[in-house]
Amino acid sequence: MIALALAALVLVQQPQSLERRVAAAPDGVVRFSFAARPGVYGNGRNMISWDCRDGNCRHRQVDGWDSDRDDWESPCDSGPVRIALTKRAGGISDLRAYVGGQWRSTNGTDLGTVGTRDATNYLLSLAREDNSPAAKKAIFPAMLADSVTLWPDLLKIAKDADVSRKVRSSAVFWLGQAAGDAATKGLTDLVDDGGADREVRESAVFALSQRPKDEGVPALIRIAKQNPDPELRRKAIFWLGQSDDPRALSLFEELLTRP
Repeated sequence: MIALALAALVLVQQPQSLERRVAAAPDGVVRFSFAARPGVYGNGRNMISWDCRDGNCRHRQVDGWDSDRDDWESPCDSGPVRIALTKRAGGISDLRAYVGGQWRSTNGTDLGTVGTRDATNYLLSLAREDNSPAAKKAIFPAMLADSVTLWPDLLKIAKDADVSRKVRSSAVFWLGQAAGDAATKGLTDLVDDGGADREVRESAVFALSQRPKDEGVPALIRIAKQNPDPELRRKAIFWLGQSDDPRALSLFEELLTRP
């Protein structure tokens, strides 16, 4: 009896997952925040940059026009990532992501700061649900989280035929942007999968073109030479043509002089 009571006490004391906390919140705006990985910055409003180093950022997303842009200068903060969910009839109908700044309004439910693993688990589960515009927006902020490896989850989403094409293509894009050698292998496997959706496979070719040249160029050359799908070979050749890599020129010479 004592052991059962102690076990019940431990269960009661365990923190609820973010998914359960969101589910328990009333309809309206539900907010939470989590730590951003190094190199992620934002103005707390409409701009998020990532892969930043020494004052230079490789990527930036600007959401619409900031009407106050001419009147004031926003600070550029290194975090946190802030998520505002719109909850209606118990479901999530929209998602907005910010980096830095602070919440303007106290209306709605603020769940505070949550762990990055809990946050990314929730966001990727939202992407898999795929029943609202929020699903298509959920992968991007997950990729901004600190100290979490997401490429295995993204590969599962990219290969899941029950997930919409747009969400799978988003997963492929972020694999190409953020993953390392293992994910690059996964991308080439996805391109070679004749049973996968054509648009998703084409997104995988594009994602390979965004990888560092030592990873992406050899993979694209192999696709251009060996893939049985002529349209995928054409796509790989196109992106090789944008790479300004001497290996691509050698391939073009080989193809053009082939008897």
